[in-house]
Amino acid sequence: MNTKIFCDIADIKQIKKFYKKNIVKGFTTNPSLMRKAGAKDYKLYSKKILKFCKNKPISFEVFGDSYSSMMEQALKINAWGKNVYVKVPIVNSKGKFMGRIIKELHNKNIKLNITAVYNSNQTKQILRQLKKKTRVIISIFAGRAADTGKDPVPEFIKSISLAKKYKNVSILWASVREPYNYLQARQVGCHIITVPPSIIEKIEKFGKGYNQLTIETVQAFLKDSKKAKFKI
Repeated sequence: MNTKIFCDIADIKQIKKFYKKNIVKGFTTNPSLMRKAGAKDYKLYSKKILKFCKNKPISFEVFGDSYSSMMEQALKINAWGKNVYVKVPIVNSKGKFMGRIIKELHNKNIKLNITAVYNSNQTKQILRQLKKKTRVIISIFAGRAADTGKDPVPEFIKSISLAKKYKNVSILWASVREPYNYLQARQVGCHIITVPPSIIEKIEKFGKGYNQLTIETVQAFLKDSKKAKFKI
């Protein structure tokens, strides 16, 4: 499976750097990443990103919590660029399924990234809303599920199976914790994985042998012991 790598970041300098990498096929952002990057004006900051991020897909998320606020924000975000995916959470903060929003935006031929998904039942709910051929990404949060002791892989396998007949739907492995997650995503057949910059750089270095890893590890321990001027 040729799993595409998206970069999960909102920092403008990092986006500029990773936009140039062939390994990076797109970008994802969210309100938390935008805040961490120092964005004060959401629209203005997003448009600064889009000035140089023109030919790779990028997701910008709504942060409204009601139907009307989500719809208003989604329509505005969609107008920012042809490469923009409107990111919508599967539920609002009260746990209400956002099926109406998903269906109506999809019927308007707006590219969507449905986020905060955790299981195949939620994937099934989303797929029921889709009738058009417009692109839809379903982002399943593997790392956050694993943090609670749940194995995310079975839910990916089920979700990918459910989405097979939808040629316009991509399943995305989200909330990456380590470089090995990329290999897991490929093994289960994920279409996309979104990865922080630091982990993309580690993926680029895949291929080291065990002997090399052993030597590098011992060298690192030796280097630190000398820096600390340890004595026994």
